[in-house]
Amino acid sequence: MYSNKFTFGKKERLCSRKAISGLFEKGHSFYSPPFRVLWMVSGDDQHYPVRTGISAGKKSIPRAVDRNRVKRLVRETWRRNKHILYRQLEQLDMKLVIMIIYSGNTLPEYRDIETGMNKLVRNFSLHLARFSAEKKT
Repeated sequence: MYSNKFTFGKKERLCSRKAISGLFEKGHSFYSPPFRVLWMVSGDDQHYPVRTGISAGKKSIPRAVDRNRVKRLVRETWRRNKHILYRQLEQLDMKLVIMIIYSGNTLPEYRDIETGMNKLVRNFSLHLARFSAEKKT
């Protein structure tokens, strides 16, 4: 279905205003420090299992240069860790829309973002398992 390469291309990115606003209105959320994650099951026919948007708050990180750096680090760690989630989604036959929001107040190091992303993927796998179990009953 999708290439197993560690890429994060245009078709995997969440760009649609309609999808983003629907995500904030109807989506599920959880907090996995230092990230807040909004997600919902996608009804669209999309090529990849997940379409992802990444954000950093202007209130917590006021300088645009720093926000861009944080988003770049988050994109890189997502690119390297998303395959775990993709495998689970293919087994569940689900397509998702996800928004990952960095909610820390300081500029993080790469290793901090990496450990946070690993926790996020594990927590998200648990949320998906619980969600699919609820859906079956």
